[in-house]
Amino acid sequence: MPPGTPDPNATRCEGATPIAPTPLRRLTRFEYNNTVQDLLGVTLTPADQFPPDEIAGGFNNNAAVLTVSSLHAEKYAEAAELLAAEAVKNLSALLPCDPATVGEAACAERFVQTFGRRAYRRPITAEESDRLMRAYTAGRTDGTFAEGIEVVIRYALQSPAFLYRIESSGTPAAGEQRIRLSQYEIATRLSYLLWGSMPDDALLAAAEAGELSTKEQIANRARTMLADPRARRAAAEFFRQWLNLGKLDTMVKSASAFPLFDEAVRAGMKAETQAFIEHVLWSGDRQLTTLLTAPVGFANEALARLYGVTVPAGSSPSLVELPPERSGILTMPGFLAVHAHPDQTSPVLRGKFVREKLLCQPPPPPPPDANVTLPPAESGTSARARFTAHATDPSCAGCHRLMDPIGFAFENFDAIGAYRATEGGEPIDASGELVQTDVDDTFVGVRELATLLAQSQMVRDCLATQWFRFGSGRFDDEERDACALGQIRDAFSASGGDLMEMMLALTQTDTFLHRPVLAEEVTP
Repeated sequence: MPPGTPDPNATRCEGATPIAPTPLRRLTRFEYNNTVQDLLGVTLTPADQFPPDEIAGGFNNNAAVLTVSSLHAEKYAEAAELLAAEAVKNLSALLPCDPATVGEAACAERFVQTFGRRAYRRPITAEESDRLMRAYTAGRTDGTFAEGIEVVIRYALQSPAFLYRIESSGTPAAGEQRIRLSQYEIATRLSYLLWGSMPDDALLAAAEAGELSTKEQIANRARTMLADPRARRAAAEFFRQWLNLGKLDTMVKSASAFPLFDEAVRAGMKAETQAFIEHVLWSGDRQLTTLLTAPVGFANEALARLYGVTVPAGSSPSLVELPPERSGILTMPGFLAVHAHPDQTSPVLRGKFVREKLLCQPPPPPPPDANVTLPPAESGTSARARFTAHATDPSCAGCHRLMDPIGFAFENFDAIGAYRATEGGEPIDASGELVQTDVDDTFVGVRELATLLAQSQMVRDCLATQWFRFGSGRFDDEERDACALGQIRDAFSASGGDLMEMMLALTQTDTFLHRPVLAEEVTP
């Protein structure tokens, strides 16, 4: 159902609604690094060396494409060795006991239980305990106590119970199509949704005590978790991926066309996203309108030169008031730069983002015989003039009329996000038009465009859908996810566009709290 369309089947939310298939989710590189740091107290980021996580639907945590190759297996083994060796350098911080007092074997057994519970995110089974103790014995034989513990850690970090978020508890009742997740499975869903990492000891204790049983308990726990600093990195990761800012790492710009762009500017662009998201969600009013329209930025010294403002010397981002032509995330230099080409702007890429990521109206791919060669950035011509063929060629016009008139609003910002009033010696025409939306209108510049988008129910519904896809690690199912999506969208709208309430709303859906019954679990 398109965002913004009232659900004529509200009764779907009555009773035990079916749950869409829940994929087996492997830890992403982002989640792996966060998890090992929280688990072991290290600062290493070994997942940076793993193969890149494939992107599907705009996000790199879609379980359908999170496969494990032979290279993954090799890198997991290397990372486990590296992490275990680093962790045992501070052995006393890892151990729940003193081996000199209780004895090495007894202390190792206690470590296996406590560490295994944290690494596997649930109490370990007797069989798992036996395997981890055998790993300890293998390391301790002809080695030291620390070497035994090191082998335990290496073994655990390569276990499927660590690398995957496995959900298999519960037994279905006759005729049931879904199973309520265990307390530990709910704790794990909460922690990876809101922290991008493993449950901490307090969350595991809440699961053990049965304090994640009701939706009210889960909502209260989620609010507490959002007040934790770990929530900031997880929220920033969602917005970073939603804005396509992962491309900042590999983005190339023409040195002759944009001499101001360097590695310090790139670093500033990357740092600004997290700082701005934190500002809106934890220091500001948490509103979607603010996200889209606030004329503020967070600039290091290099990025400040691009903005044309002054900040204290250094690499840390500082809050700066910006001229009124700037408008929230849509005019951040990082966003503008990744939605541009190396030597020129791209009304198509910028308009496509709005149409696809803010309105959930992805345009179809170009026809096979379409000429997709980029018009050269010739001196004396504007982007609007270069892309006139999109409006006159019948094979292009149908799709490009939905993107280009939006993208032209961004033309006051060049391919690295610097403001400009002219191109090719002529004043820039930043006028545009929204069509096939619930806020159709003409506008001039990004600020007027963003003001329209901030008023759109379609935009609120689309962002809620994007959050659902990210939080669920899969594409939404039009039928079986209709109830959950409706609940998130309704909560977001009822809050006046409060982004934090949108994030919390996912935790209150039956989709978040259940898994479907598998075919092999059905009793004949």
